[in-house]
Amino acid sequence: MKNNKFLLFMILSVFALILAACGSGDEEKESTGSSDESANNESTDYGVKYLSILTGGTQGTYYPLGGNFAELISSETGVTTTAEVSQASAANMTALQNNEGEVAFVQTDIAYYATEGIEMFDGQPIDTVSALGALYPETVQLVTLADSGIKSYEDLKGKKVSVGAPGSGTYANAEQLLEIHGLTMDDIQAQNLDFGESTDGISSGQIDAAFITAGYPTGAVEALNATKNVYIVPVSAEKADELIAKYPYYAVDAIPAGTYGLAEETPAVSVLAMLAVKKDLSEDLVYAMTKAIYSNTDKIGHAKGALIKAETGLDGIGIEVHPGAKKYFDEVNK
Repeated sequence: MKNNKFLLFMILSVFALILAACGSGDEEKESTGSSDESANNESTDYGVKYLSILTGGTQGTYYPLGGNFAELISSETGVTTTAEVSQASAANMTALQNNEGEVAFVQTDIAYYATEGIEMFDGQPIDTVSALGALYPETVQLVTLADSGIKSYEDLKGKKVSVGAPGSGTYANAEQLLEIHGLTMDDIQAQNLDFGESTDGISSGQIDAAFITAGYPTGAVEALNATKNVYIVPVSAEKADELIAKYPYYAVDAIPAGTYGLAEETPAVSVLAMLAVKKDLSEDLVYAMTKAIYSNTDKIGHAKGALIKAETGLDGIGIEVHPGAKKYFDEVNK
């Protein structure tokens, strides 16, 4: 009998230990679950888990810079961010309106046209987009070859010239610069090509020149210069002043000697590149995104990183600034 009681005691003891162990495991599991839930909540504090930055073609400036920005934003905010190839400025504004992305590169002039419902956005204003910040000058480069015989805008008459896609920022720039030089699209054989197609066309002799609005050095033009002698048609000071008087979002610019192998500095004009964002992104998220970019410009691998500064982050912007971005710039530019 005593042996039976002892055996029963041992069985009950072992059973109690098993229950205790299971309880402890459940507590540990519950604790781990809380931590996981907390981590998940942290990743969704901003209301989104993923962001898409709409850029431009792979051979322009927007795409490589967009990759840099995506890395910075992902690292600093914890929100997975990717750079997407797109048709650039005008298409990017429409894409933001259609919820096809959250952040986009755009020229300041195109952003203004979009929000005002003029030019290529005539009668269709975009009211769901605001500014994150200005980046760097976007130089309007009229690219040809040194042996093309094209040395001025007037020499374009009758020539095959790439002017970008209809409704694009580059197309608007081409149209306005032609106008200032007494020409219209009817005076040239206009070709609607992207940057890579444009420089390929120049190289093969299929076209004579191309308008490329992008920060220099532009990858497509550098690639062309690797095999051909590039020439950038200059804009005289007189014509630049005339252009700016009519279209005040332009600025005087110059392409430095040595760029694309150029022997001398080439006078030009530019608009500004900027980042636009969806208005419905939270103030905290846009603040964090703005800080991630403008406080880490030393980590931007592209040459344009040197021109991106918090103190000029609101320059040239003619549309509403997102409250999150404004909060950041107000803090750093006191």
